[in-house]
Amino acid sequence: MHFASDNAGPVHPKVIEALAAANDGHAMGYGADALTRAVEERLRETFEAPEAAVFLVTTGTAANALALATLAEPFETVFCTPVAHIHEDECNAPEFFTGGAKLTLAGEADKMTPETLRAAIQSQGNRGVHGPARGPVSLTNVTERGTVYTTAEVAALADMARGYGLPVHLDGARFANALAATGASPAEMSWKAGIDALSFGGTKNGLMAVEAVLLFDPARAHEFELRRKRGAHLVSKHRYLAAQMLAYLDDGLWLDLARAANAANARLVEAIAGIAGVELLYPPQANMTFARWPRHGHRRLHEAGAEYHLSGNTLEDDDPLEGDDPHALLGARLVTDWSTTDDDIDRFAAIMRE
Repeated sequence: MHFASDNAGPVHPKVIEALAAANDGHAMGYGADALTRAVEERLRETFEAPEAAVFLVTTGTAANALALATLAEPFETVFCTPVAHIHEDECNAPEFFTGGAKLTLAGEADKMTPETLRAAIQSQGNRGVHGPARGPVSLTNVTERGTVYTTAEVAALADMARGYGLPVHLDGARFANALAATGASPAEMSWKAGIDALSFGGTKNGLMAVEAVLLFDPARAHEFELRRKRGAHLVSKHRYLAAQMLAYLDDGLWLDLARAANAANARLVEAIAGIAGVELLYPPQANMTFARWPRHGHRRLHEAGAEYHLSGNTLEDDDPLEGDDPHALLGARLVTDWSTTDDDIDRFAAIMRE
């Protein structure tokens, strides 16, 4: 019963097969190989963006930080939500790779609105040389609370940013899950909605270690290349990154895996939502669910081998947040991936019902 993270899931067999095939013989390094050229064209076709610049890196943090560094000057600020991955989980990597650009938080929720974004933008850029200049807006889809921006919501935020002359970055670590949830096309959820740079995730959705960055303005491509090399993220044996991404895109595998993960989450929500004492904390729209239920239920699940993360609490009787009440409600994050089985979901829910 593995619900800790989609990062913990296995690599899809077709990706392993593609890596084995790529391991035959020699190929030029640093992206000068046939597989890399093929995946660049495939991604342009997938996004209906023939002029887009395409780059592969090994981690989502590198994708986000390098993309933002290409969009932001060191004296600018990046606008994001308080729970954005670039704010909570990347150890100040965006600040490091931009050379000092700060982050300004927009609103208090997982999703921005045009109003909260406007307020954040207007709070900055007013102090001349004494304060940060306004820089790019960074959105996350799927958000870190498992909710999903629609294409209309993305477009409204991009329009707000455009009104101030600011570019927009989309952290798409779970981009495939967002498309599976909304039915939008890759183009509709990215450049057609006003996105300038996209971090296109794969590792959370069945790949071993590869993410893509798409810059829809090719004029920014050379700077990204320089930053990727200088930041030590240009992989020598690049064909192994490209092989993974090609397998991911072949025959729509990437969307099939995302649909499977989302469907598993929907089954999980249906199974636990009606159980007495269970409270859902956010609308579960993709492959993540945040919920809370009594501590004694968590204990039974962990004793049975369930793996998931608690939200700021422990299972101990002397929990400083909850005291020794076995009925205290503890929050948890549950994440499904393409390999999550119905049996695991059903067993998890059955233990919760006890």
